Amino acid sequence: MGTDKIIVALAGQPNCGKSTVFNALTGARQHVANYPGVTVEKMTGWYRYGDVRVTVVDLPGTYSLTSYSPEERVTRDFILHQAPSVVVNTMDASNLKRCLYLTFQLMEMEIPVILNLNMMDVAQNRGMTIDTTALSRSLGVPVVPTAITRGKGKTDLQAAILEIAGQGLSSVPARVDYREMTPYISSVQERVTALTDLGDRYPVRWLAIKLMEGDEAVRELIREKTDQYAQLLLEVDKFRQQFKAAMDTVPDMHVATCRYRAAEGIARPCVTQSERARKTLSDRIDALVCHKLAGPVFMVGVLWTLYYLSIVQGYQITNYTWPLLAGFRNLVSDILPVSGFIDVPLTRAFFLWLVDSVNALLNYIPIFFILFACIAFLEDSGYMPRMAFIMDRLFSRYGLHGQSTLPMVLGGIYVGGCAVPGVMSCKGIPDERSRLATILIIPMLNCLAKVPLYVLLINIYFAPHKGWAMFFISTISMLMVLPVSKLLTLTVLKDKETAPFVMEMPPYHLPTVRGVLGRALERVWLFIRKITTIVVALAVVIFVLLQFPGIGPDRMAQYETRKHAAVRSFYEEITGTGYEADLADNRLMAMIHFWENFRNKKMRVKSPEAAQAIDTEFEADNARFFSLVKPGRDREAKQVNRALKTLIRERSQLLQEMRAERINNSFLGYAGKALVPLTQWAGFNWRVNVALLGAFAAKESAVATLGALYEQGDASESLESRMARGEQDFTPLHALALMMFMVLYPPCLATAIAVKLQSGSVKWMLFAMGYPMLLGLVVASLIFTGGSLLGLSGLQAMAAFYLLALAITIAAGFITPARSGAT
Repeated sequence: MGTDKIIVALAGQPNCGKSTVFNALTGARQHVANYPGVTVEKMTGWYRYGDVRVTVVDLPGTYSLTSYSPEERVTRDFILHQAPSVVVNTMDASNLKRCLYLTFQLMEMEIPVILNLNMMDVAQNRGMTIDTTALSRSLGVPVVPTAITRGKGKTDLQAAILEIAGQGLSSVPARVDYREMTPYISSVQERVTALTDLGDRYPVRWLAIKLMEGDEAVRELIREKTDQYAQLLLEVDKFRQQFKAAMDTVPDMHVATCRYRAAEGIARPCVTQSERARKTLSDRIDALVCHKLAGPVFMVGVLWTLYYLSIVQGYQITNYTWPLLAGFRNLVSDILPVSGFIDVPLTRAFFLWLVDSVNALLNYIPIFFILFACIAFLEDSGYMPRMAFIMDRLFSRYGLHGQSTLPMVLGGIYVGGCAVPGVMSCKGIPDERSRLATILIIPMLNCLAKVPLYVLLINIYFAPHKGWAMFFISTISMLMVLPVSKLLTLTVLKDKETAPFVMEMPPYHLPTVRGVLGRALERVWLFIRKITTIVVALAVVIFVLLQFPGIGPDRMAQYETRKHAAVRSFYEEITGTGYEADLADNRLMAMIHFWENFRNKKMRVKSPEAAQAIDTEFEADNARFFSLVKPGRDREAKQVNRALKTLIRERSQLLQEMRAERINNSFLGYAGKALVPLTQWAGFNWRVNVALLGAFAAKESAVATLGALYEQGDASESLESRMARGEQDFTPLHALALMMFMVLYPPCLATAIAVKLQSGSVKWMLFAMGYPMLLGLVVASLIFTGGSLLGLSGLQAMAAFYLLALAITIAAGFITPARSGAT
């Protein structure tokens, strides 16, 4: 084999430091964490060793090369079909015996293998001594010890790669003795050779072993590549049945047993371990953290701390960042064409709509930064796999996986998450069925964007029982997603592949400040880069749907008449004052803009000195206008000031009414009215429908749209008062139905895109958007119509529904036995 083109595949079990080796070899900056399953897609990089360019492919971490999980298939298919020059099998030196299970499977694929004993420093700290020479002699492959995180062994590994890629192995690799199965494997080899030409492309012994294991992917390969597949597979099935009858065990179990036995036989003479160091610090910590009683309590404490730091403290920080975003909006507003008395230029309305949409998302950056930093800390410390281990016992009853814990925490397992990072973090779940189930239920958790509507409705309709209402809404989502997950895994996901829960418990590490902050910044940047583009695109669509066809000519003429009446009344009020000439013609709008700019700037100041600076600035800009904004003791100025306040209030009233009418006559407004026959059973009118349709963009839009729909009486009137006044027929039962619909609301567009990215299918994205809507409508109709027929109050219906959901959740957990798993 020549060295003109070297392709190196890095293969290994999760959390063996494979990505660290990849980064060290190529100089890349791939994400590395003390958490299994970080690498779930193959990554490619390269380096030069002398004059040779070496391409390195980092394959997903996998415990075996069966076809249970996507990671296993990606790794196996690359090695099988891309034929790398050499495979570097990176392993955790402190777990040699277990890691050899994968090594044997790589060697059976008859490719040049280098065994990279990484994390030698960890092994030494555990009192282990490994005879690498004896190990290499037993396996028949080169063994290169490294401690890459400490910069040790990189050059030796590069030299070994160049040597094996150029010269091949100098010895015959060891083979696992499959004992009683050996004659069956030989028989299958003969039949594969006789009936197919696959031996020209694939190792025949490896094919025979996989067929005896019942590997479905290899059976499919036989069907695709061979005309006589039916006869061959029939004979293989006969061999499998004969072996099972003779040995009273299934073939794949026998294969696994033989591999573990071979690993034990090779590792035992090569490894010595001092008695003193057997119980590590990680073991002592795990005695508490993974304890069946203390473990869940500790985990709840960790989650509470995570929520407190990210949601509570992060929200406090937005008090400082929001003025910056508002300042940016004002800057954009100053650049755009100014608005008239009731005429708002379309370009101004459009770009301010875009800025408002993006600002609404950017406002969460402090929360996300703290949240991502906390998660990075947990990842690097090694606590994440312990959390998955604790939760797997519960989640497995509902078709979920222990590694569903983190995505659900991010999505809002209590209140205040975000579905986008929750869905994006699902890629670490190795079980395809559980991964899809987790992706499909995360949008139904309580993301932060749903909270404003909850708070609004609870303040209006459940004010005397706020505590109970918040407890209900905070926990009801879990009682919904668990049985829904069970239902999905028993129906639409029942044919998806599953895998047992296997997770390496890595030793605890003390995270570094640089690593934690770097990871948090990286994730925040990815969030901004991916999501803002989606939000901008969506904001354009929503803007068009809410803006057109708009207000008809007749109605515009009526608004013009009211405008002229208001202006005429204003001039009548100020006639005879010394300010009449200052406000003539187009100078009136200049005065109104001066007034609004002054008010906007004043709202952001927090000290008397800053307020005085703004006064000085505006007085220097236009002293006459400033004297009307702050008239002091000037009687004429006070008179004009009062008239201006009335005029500005009437203008705001007109703009508010026009905005509400524009929405009423928009495409989205028509859609809201068209949905009334369907949603009336849930108690929703067209205004609620429009608010919910607007929430497709971002769920915060529901409250923002309601704010535009309910007419403002005076400037100090809250949205709660306006909604209560505008919906006098609404009852707590209406509010409960609406809250439950929001709990089950379909994912926003950003989350839908994340579902597409993680599921790899438009079909699943559409399903994720469709079924929650149907479920939400059914649940909301059940609450409103059922509650009305039974004469229940809102609080009674809330209690009855909670008990029903709790009973269904408990019952769903007992439908089938819990999945058998191993840790």
